[in-house]
Amino acid sequence: MNQPRIPVIAIDGPTASGKGTVAQRVAQQLGWHYLDSGALYRLTALSALRSNIPLSDQERIAALAAALRCSFAGAVVRLSDADVTDAIRAEEVGNAASRIAALPAVRQALVGLQLGFRQAPGLVADGRDMGTVIFPDASLKIFLTASVDARAQRRYKQLIDKGFSASIIDLSRDLIERDARDMQRTTSPLKPAEGAFLLDTSDMSADQAVAQVLRWYAQILL
Repeated sequence: MNQPRIPVIAIDGPTASGKGTVAQRVAQQLGWHYLDSGALYRLTALSALRSNIPLSDQERIAALAAALRCSFAGAVVRLSDADVTDAIRAEEVGNAASRIAALPAVRQALVGLQLGFRQAPGLVADGRDMGTVIFPDASLKIFLTASVDARAQRRYKQLIDKGFSASIIDLSRDLIERDARDMQRTTSPLKPAEGAFLLDTSDMSADQAVAQVLRWYAQILL
């Protein structure tokens, strides 16, 4: 007898749209596993920067990605046993992650790692191609977005709270550039998955967004 597929909620969207916070809280409320796929690209980018590997060197960066030794425990992210939770959120790392995410070999190198997070009783995965490429059979697909102004404000607060310097103007420009790279790349471009629910969080709190996702979950999976 065929075993039932482990359910997946795939939440895709642009940088700083709030998808990570929403996905993590939904996973906590459901008691499911959580995958922050963007963190895998940030970890790869951080490794490349620390190893002085040019961000255009697709083969060497793909090898780094394939050999990534990382773990997630709640909000703590470790790379080779070192706590890099704050380091991967630096703007330099985020911009580097956006650049290497456009490299097909790097994306392919991380596929198996991402698929491995699909474990019982279920998985909430956030990223840019969770519903389109990694988990196309996800039970519930959501495309979560917000205006550039709202996202820049959120990102500014995150950085200031972590002790990083930041500029709203620079952040807005970086977000627009990242959106263009993510949407225009030839491999796994950022776009809503077929059948995805659209959720604009520009004027929503995280609690409101989580509640909406859980309502959709109840409609589809319960």
